[in-house]
Amino acid sequence: MTSFITLPGIGGSAQTHWQSYWEADDPSFTRFQPADWDQPDLDNWQNALERAIDGSRTPPVLVAHSLACLLLVHSAGQIAGRVKGAFLVSVPDPSSASFPAEAASFANPPGQALSFPALVIASSNDPYATPAYVRKCAGEWGAGLIEIGACGHINDASGLGSWPLGRMLLDAFCAGLRD
Repeated sequence: MTSFITLPGIGGSAQTHWQSYWEADDPSFTRFQPADWDQPDLDNWQNALERAIDGSRTPPVLVAHSLACLLLVHSAGQIAGRVKGAFLVSVPDPSSASFPAEAASFANPPGQALSFPALVIASSNDPYATPAYVRKCAGEWGAGLIEIGACGHINDASGLGSWPLGRMLLDAFCAGLRD
């Protein structure tokens, strides 16, 4: 059975965020726990990610949203061989005017291929990244890319609820992973 670790972005994921719904509906999902959701520090978040992976009985699939996508890419070298794959939703552009100043330590993500399978999910009207930026990242990381249309930042403000399409995409991604 596949285990999942959800990696919310800045602020964590509220109860009405799809990550929270997925955690409530499926006990194979656990959430990583950095020291501070609102004042993110890359080193602290990387340590929290390491602890979450160490606590998983099997190599997990990481389900990242927003800032946590950058965390995952920054951590790729340290977690190689320990994760089954990564599902990255709404990759933000650290050079955009809307990128939160308090997340500056997450800037300059490596532009190299990930050593594990990855799928990027993007919205055509994400206020934190242009489609061109997300396409560039997916290409550099060797990740698949699915653009789902105009869904904002693919968060609770997008009104997606439990986001059944996203869960179907995750299930399809996982079906293609090797055990």
